[in-house]
Amino acid sequence: MDERQDIGQAVVDRGIVDLPRAVDALPDDARAAFQRLYHVSETVGEIDPPEHMHRWIERYFGSVDTVLSQHVVKVTNRYTLEGTLFNDLRSRRPLEARIPADLADEIAKTAPDPFCEPLHNTPADTFGRVEGKYSLTASNIAKYDGFHGVVIFREHDPLAFTGEVVQDAIQVSREWIQRCYEQDPSAVYPLFMWNCLWKSGASIPHGHAQISLTRGMHYGKVEGLRRSIVSYRNEHQRSYFDDLFSVHESLGIGRQFGNVRVMANLTPLKEKEIVLVADQVDDELSGVIYRVLRCLIEDLNTSSFNLAIWEPPIANTGENWEDMPVVVRIVDRGDPLNRTSDFGAMELYAASVVSSDPFRVAETLWPALQ
Repeated sequence: MDERQDIGQAVVDRGIVDLPRAVDALPDDARAAFQRLYHVSETVGEIDPPEHMHRWIERYFGSVDTVLSQHVVKVTNRYTLEGTLFNDLRSRRPLEARIPADLADEIAKTAPDPFCEPLHNTPADTFGRVEGKYSLTASNIAKYDGFHGVVIFREHDPLAFTGEVVQDAIQVSREWIQRCYEQDPSAVYPLFMWNCLWKSGASIPHGHAQISLTRGMHYGKVEGLRRSIVSYRNEHQRSYFDDLFSVHESLGIGRQFGNVRVMANLTPLKEKEIVLVADQVDDELSGVIYRVLRCLIEDLNTSSFNLAIWEPPIANTGENWEDMPVVVRIVDRGDPLNRTSDFGAMELYAASVVSSDPFRVAETLWPALQ
C-alpha cells in the first residue's frame, strides 16, 4: 500500500464528520485540489427535549445524550454547486409509514404486466425494435422527447439481473441510439436511465431502462456539468475530472478498476451515491456497473435505485466537450415499501440531506470490486 492509500485508509477509518481534519492531513497537492473543488463547513445543532420525550429518544437513538449536540457537515462542490448536508443521526429517524409487506411478494404480484409480452403490449419505434439476448426495445408510449425508448428486460424481477443482462441492455441501447441518429442526424445527445422499483419513479416494476436522444442542446444537468468543466479548465488549466478523482482517491473513497474510475461521491444527491467515470461506454464499464449494483443490493441494502449514464454528443456540435468523459451516477432511493419520500423541499430547492457516509460506502464497495 503506497502513501496515498495509507492516508486514504486513515480517513476511511474516521468518516465524513472528520472530513475537515482529514483534508488538513493530506499532502499539499491533494489538499490544494480539494480546496479548489470543495467548500466545507461544520456546525452543531443543539436541542432541549422535555423529560416526557426521553423514553422515546432512547428507543430510537440509544440515549438522550446522543441527540443533545449534533455535528453537521456541509460539503459543496464549488463548480457544479452540488451540496450535501451530513448528519448520521438522521439514519435513525423513526419511519412509521412503512408498509408491512415482503418486497419479493409485492414484485411477484405485479406480474403479468405489459412488459411481460412486449411484442403484443408495447409499441415499436418507426424503425422497428432492437433485440438482444436478454432485452429488447420499445417506443415509450408517453414520450418526454422525440426519441424516447424503453429497454425491456426479459426477466420480470427488476432485482434478478446478471452481468450479462446489464451488458446486453447497454449494448441494445447503443444500437437504438445509432438507429435514431440515422433517422435524424440532428439528434446527437444521448441519455441512458435505469429506474428500479417504485421509489425511483418507475411506473412498471418489471425490469427496464430508458433511453433518449435529444436535439439542439444536451439535457440541462449534463450541459451544466459541461460548462462547469470548461470553467474549471479555463480557471486552473487542469482537468476537472482528473482533479475530482484525485481528491476522492486521496481520501480513500476513489479507486480505479481497469479503465474505470469509481468514487463514493463527496456530494451525493441522495443515499450511497456512487460515480463511475470512463472514456467510453463499453463492456468493461458495463461490468463495473453490474458489480457496483450487486454490492448496493447485496451488501448495502439497496432495492430501489436510479442510474444514469451521461456522455458527450455522438457527433460534432461545435461545443467544447474536450474534458467530458462518460459519467455514470447511481443512487439508492430507499425502501420501496416505505411511504415516506426521500426527496423533500430541501433536495429540490436547497441542498441534499444524506444520512449515509461516503466513507462507509467506500469501505463496503472496494472488496466487492476486487
